Amino acid sequence: MATMTRTEPNIIITGTPGVGKTTHCQELAQRTGLHHLDINEVVKKHNIGEASEDPDDPNTKIVDEDRLLDCIENDLEDGGQIIDWHACDLFPPSQIDLVYVVRCDNKLLYDRLKKRGYGEKKLQENMDCEIMEVLLSEAREAYDENMVVELKSESTEDIDSNVERIEQWITNWKKDHGKGEVKAQSEQQKDEDNPMFLHG
Repeated sequence: MATMTRTEPNIIITGTPGVGKTTHCQELAQRTGLHHLDINEVVKKHNIGEASEDPDDPNTKIVDEDRLLDCIENDLEDGGQIIDWHACDLFPPSQIDLVYVVRCDNKLLYDRLKKRGYGEKKLQENMDCEIMEVLLSEAREAYDENMVVELKSESTEDIDSNVERIEQWITNWKKDHGKGEVKAQSEQQKDEDNPMFLHG
């Protein structure tokens, strides 16, 4: 088995459209310095999505998952990625450290999707996905259950609490993997190398 060289974790934040994935990712990236890896943007940038043939939903892109993984392979190997997408089971378990599945009340989700202008068919498909816990089941099947965490996202307070929780987990992960210790040693070395550093 190859030795892990990542010094920062890779986290997936997934969930049905409208539950607040991107809001969580943006806030977390701002507070931790990790990179918000928005898969929709990767698909657009590398043109790896084909238009759906569904006349009711022509804006949907069918993504070539193999090409997608090729595009983000280096990012995942480097670590420090907050992966933002509505699916999670395609990412290699060996490169993922935690999976958060964001959930919210069905009525609230319905209202959010309505505001986005979703057509009735697309709206119902996403509602069914949430009600049937499809993404949560996929996450638990693809990864160790201990790696999969549900998060409620129905208010600003929920988001703030979730981000604080994830931020603390990241801090602990770095300590467990030596990042915090290495950083502390590095800072101490810099002090001792500084000619203005006063030795006791």
